[in-house]
Amino acid sequence: MIDLKLIREAPEKVKAMLCARQMPSEQLKVDELLALDQRRRTMVAEADALKALRNKVSDEIALIKKNKGDASEKIAEMRVVADKITALDTEIRANEMAQEEILLTLPNMLHESVPIGKDASENKVYKEALEFKREVDFPIKDHLQLGKSLSILDFERGAKITGAGFPVYIGKGATLERALINFMLDLHISKHGYKEVFPPFFVNQASLRGTGQFPKFVGQVYRVGYDEQERYEESGLQLFAIPTAEVPVTNLHREETLRAKDLPIKYAAYSACFRSEAGSYGKDVKGFLRVHQFNKVELVKFTLPETSYDELESLREDAEAVLRALKLPYRVVLLCSGDIGANAAKCYDLEVWSPAEQRFLEASSCSNFEAYQARRAMIRFKRDEKSKPEFVHTLNGSGLATSRLMVALLENYQTKDGKVIVPEVLRPYTHFDVIE
Repeated sequence: MIDLKLIREAPEKVKAMLCARQMPSEQLKVDELLALDQRRRTMVAEADALKALRNKVSDEIALIKKNKGDASEKIAEMRVVADKITALDTEIRANEMAQEEILLTLPNMLHESVPIGKDASENKVYKEALEFKREVDFPIKDHLQLGKSLSILDFERGAKITGAGFPVYIGKGATLERALINFMLDLHISKHGYKEVFPPFFVNQASLRGTGQFPKFVGQVYRVGYDEQERYEESGLQLFAIPTAEVPVTNLHREETLRAKDLPIKYAAYSACFRSEAGSYGKDVKGFLRVHQFNKVELVKFTLPETSYDELESLREDAEAVLRALKLPYRVVLLCSGDIGANAAKCYDLEVWSPAEQRFLEASSCSNFEAYQARRAMIRFKRDEKSKPEFVHTLNGSGLATSRLMVALLENYQTKDGKVIVPEVLRPYTHFDVIE
């Protein structure tokens, strides 16, 4: 959530951010928010003045009664004052709720290094790592053809069991998927200093609000125990399947005050991820290019504000290390203002090469949210015992998502005779060198 103080002091800066994000119509919300804020401040001043009057007159009434006088007139006046205070307090609470509703829908401010652009076509290639790109003298099969011919993937039975976009891994395909997950967890824990977390796969609405999925992306998550009347209400029976482990892991420290000396805190978590992808249509729909359930190892950091951008670069490098170890061709893209997610202040995408598609596929996003999530989830820290609490900066990145990674692995490691060579770093986990 953006700091209301920033909107109050620099509304044109916020409006410029909205334009850079290709959201010019949202500028009206800034004006509405400022009007609500001004009205609230006026009401608070009026209520405070009435409360001060009530306190003063209460003392006078007490003195009159002590002297056996008649205080009925003043008591009647104070009843009117009390009613005005109650009405003002009620209106102030309604005003604050209206402000919060707007604040929850506004995107994050952008870091100055984010390139300005209208859409993905104006993202900037930050780095290319193509030394492992292979030239072959045979027709390339895509991951669906390989999965079927090798009997390791079954999208048809997944659709029968659940629906389209719910894959089934079979035999060595299942083993390879598990090997990827375990390898990535071991790498991040043993080499990169993350602490492993195994979180719940279902969360409450407060958790989704804390990381920014609610209320803006309510249509993108699966929900259980759902009632239309309780859409934005807390309910113990209203749970949501996580779209990413970022949600439960970030909320580990919701409404907590951390110690500066303990930062950064770095977590690595495996989870299944569930996305309804409501309204997501287009050509990227076959096989793993568009799924509703997939596996991912997520990296989450809680950092000091002054070090968060250094931590973003190391987070990106940690995610890249997976692709380098697997010897897959990839590139890193810095997202422009028109393509970056609403919650992020800056974001890199890691894209892995698909020989069959002849293009790069997103396998990871590494983002710095600055204080945007921390303000929503009330995650703060103190520099010492006497310091005022400050908001931490939160970061997260896929390290990595296996669905697009599986596409690249199968296609880049296929042989002329239709086999798939297992990358060397995965063999201690798979206990086989080739899928045939």
